[in-house]
Amino acid sequence: MIDRLKVWSDQEEVLARAKNVAMLILDVDGVMTDGGIIINDLGVESKRFDVRDGHGLKMLLRAGIDVALITGRESQVVAKRAEELGINWVFQGIKNKLPCYEQLLAEKGLKSDQVGYVGDDVVDIPVLKRVGLAVAVPGAHEVVAQYAHYITQAREGNGAVREVCELLLYARDLWQEAMSRYTEA
Repeated sequence: MIDRLKVWSDQEEVLARAKNVAMLILDVDGVMTDGGIIINDLGVESKRFDVRDGHGLKMLLRAGIDVALITGRESQVVAKRAEELGINWVFQGIKNKLPCYEQLLAEKGLKSDQVGYVGDDVVDIPVLKRVGLAVAVPGAHEVVAQYAHYITQAREGNGAVREVCELLLYARDLWQEAMSRYTEA
């Protein structure tokens, strides 16, 4: 967290954008995971999720910041992980993410500057171009990185989501409150 505070404090625009975020939308493969997909001989799919990323998402939800997933693939693993984390907004099999994004804004009564999005591939660009805080991961396609306001230090599937969660909590002055659950116990 200390190193990240230095990075964030050097990026006033990122902090200003993050301060407005009321909903974080995530791609799944290549953001919440390292992008690898394991399919065994029986055709059963597996993905590896970072538990610290998951805890960061729970911290966001407890702080009143909504979380949604929009992914191009369909997977029971994603549905299960979202259920475990308490994420109610899950859209799978979405090839064109923009209409889904616009639907979310309408349903939640949000403006684009109130949304953060984390993506890694070219299908994420239409949404990244519209949100208030566009985030890419280090392994993102180089074209995607051009549309990001912020690129995480942590890698995809290995703390990148947690980094974004902490950025939002910090920027919205919710960090101390979120941490009090642990430090005052």
